[in-house]
Amino acid sequence: MIRLRNLYKTYEPNIQAVKDVNLHIKPGEMVSIVGVSGAGKSTLVRMMIAEEPPTKGRIIIGGWDITNIKPKEVPLLRRQIGVVFQDFKLLEKKTVFENVAFSLEVCGAAQSKIKRLIPKVLKIVGLEGKLDRFPCELSGGEQQRVAIARSLCHRPKILIADEPTGNLDSLNTKEIIELLEKINEFGATVIIVSHNKEVVNNLKKRVITMEDGRVVSDQVKGRYML
Repeated sequence: MIRLRNLYKTYEPNIQAVKDVNLHIKPGEMVSIVGVSGAGKSTLVRMMIAEEPPTKGRIIIGGWDITNIKPKEVPLLRRQIGVVFQDFKLLEKKTVFENVAFSLEVCGAAQSKIKRLIPKVLKIVGLEGKLDRFPCELSGGEQQRVAIARSLCHRPKILIADEPTGNLDSLNTKEIIELLEKINEFGATVIIVSHNKEVVNNLKKRVITMEDGRVVSDQVKGRYML
């Protein structure tokens, strides 16, 4: 599903954010990528979603070599990879329904499809009764559920959650992680980028640990020990 081969990312003047990373993440896996701030986790994510090009190496997503992806091809890639961020990135003046619909509208989806699909997606994330609410009327956990619903609209094969519980309390954190596990059970490959030891260790899934831009540990049912 995802292959990273001899991957490097260097920023000027000579800052190596990612150094010789080699990874293979299989279809349907649930993986945590962990490490302290500055370890290279978010840089890795930005390269996987073609937000930044690698300095050296190759990135292969579902058999597609995106190392030198063309700008016009990026939207197609983003439909295969759903991304959820720590800060939700919701549009404050749009309702729950409109926030989720927006991701489909920018791709030219028909209104009939939007009206049919969004209630189903919101039901998956447990927000079927809050279509007309605005972000300011939702809890942090509910806002993150909207963000997850938005990422699911294109039925992505891969979901990357970059610090998805960073702004949440322990109860909402537990609920969001359970939702990500549910999505994984549906068949999606789920990658959680986190520095939260409790979240990672409770999952009892594969743990990839980064330090100073390198992968220093890759364990099946591993633990976050740093």
